[in-house]
Amino acid sequence: MENSEVWKFKQFDICQDGATMKVNTDAILLGSWAHVIHKKSSLDIGTGTGIIAMMIAQRNQEVYSVGIDIDSNSANCASRNMRDSPFASRLMTVEVSLQSYVESCKVKYDLIVSNPPFFSGGTFSANENKNNVRHTVKLSHSDLMLSVKKLLAPDGHFELILPYIEGLRFIELAMQYDLYLHRLTEIVARPSKPVERLLISLTSHKPTDSIKERLIVYGDLGSEYSDDYKSLTKAFYLGM
Repeated sequence: MENSEVWKFKQFDICQDGATMKVNTDAILLGSWAHVIHKKSSLDIGTGTGIIAMMIAQRNQEVYSVGIDIDSNSANCASRNMRDSPFASRLMTVEVSLQSYVESCKVKYDLIVSNPPFFSGGTFSANENKNNVRHTVKLSHSDLMLSVKKLLAPDGHFELILPYIEGLRFIELAMQYDLYLHRLTEIVARPSKPVERLLISLTSHKPTDSIKERLIVYGDLGSEYSDDYKSLTKAFYLGM
C-alpha cells in the first residue's frame, strides 16, 4: 500500500504522483498524534504530499494550515491534494525554503509540525531532489529550531517525529534554543522490539513534568495493528 500512487483515507485522498517523498507511517503517526485542540493556525515544514497538514485540518475544523516545501515537485503535489480535499479553503502550500519563509512571514503559529530530514551522515542519494529533503544539507536541525523559535506562538507547540537516537539528540539540542520537552511518545513496532521512533512535542515554556508514553504499532505476530494504533489512526484509515 505504501508504494501505491494514491492513498485513500476516510475523508480525503493523497495522490503521490510527482512527490519526492511518499506517504509513510511516520507521517500518519505525526498527523494523528499532533496536539490540535484549541489551535487556530498550523505550519507543516517539509509538507511533501501535504498529508500531515490535511490530517490536522480534518481533526480541527477551525485550524488554518500552511505547508511549505523547498522541492517544487512536492509543493505541486501537496497543492493539488489540498485543493481536491474537503478542507481546501483552510489549506495552502508555499514552495519555499524554511529559512526564506522565516524572513517574510509575519504569522506566529499555534502549532508547527515536521517530519524532517534526519540523516546527519551516510551516503548521499543519486536523486538530488530526495537528497535535498532527506539529508541535513539545506536544513540543519539548528536552522530548524532557530526558525521554529521565531515562528512559534508563545503558547504554541512544535511537534515532530524522529528516529530514536536522533530524537534524543534533538531534545537535548532544543534546550539551547529554549524549547523544552512537553510530551514524548516512544514508537515500537512490536512488543519485543526496541524503540524505533520518537514523537516529540516541544514548547517554549519549561514544564514541571513532561508526559511520556509508549505506542506499539503491531502485535507480536502477523501484520494486525495494535488496539492503541487503531485508536490513534481510526479517523483516517479505511476499514478501521
